[in-house]
Amino acid sequence: MWSEGPISGSPDGRPGRPLSPGPTTPARHRRLYLDTSAYLCILLAEDGWERLSEDTAGAELLSSVLLVLEARRNLIRLAREAALRPEQYKTCMDRVEEDTNVFVLRDLTLDLCQSNILPAIATPRSLDLAHLRTALWFHAAERVERFVTMDASQKQAARELGLPV
Repeated sequence: MWSEGPISGSPDGRPGRPLSPGPTTPARHRRLYLDTSAYLCILLAEDGWERLSEDTAGAELLSSVLLVLEARRNLIRLAREAALRPEQYKTCMDRVEEDTNVFVLRDLTLDLCQSNILPAIATPRSLDLAHLRTALWFHAAERVERFVTMDASQKQAARELGLPV
């Protein structure tokens, strides 16, 4: 699960901080929506992963099922480009499978696709828009504390839709 920290790229090669609360850390009821860029940042120990790991510790993690599709597709691409060694690829794919159980995932359904909700100025890519609409769906049911993304244009689109970033 998330407690193993990032897979690769950490300066000393050791796993980072856990995202799920440890036995001495009381869980706080904070709801965070993570898009795929934020998830991959932690998984692959990209710039900013430590801060994200700390920010997500103890939170209820929300996302779209697209996170699984996009994460797996990106890992395949990285392996094909030789940016991940075979053992890293296998570990990452296993982690995506395990982490699927950590998230509250919303299916991409027709109602989300037919919605007319769009940011006022930004025109997000289709899958980014699906993440935004999914986050709004969660937010309407119960406040989402923050929409977490590493993508500046996605962050702007989330702001335009009134999501906290």
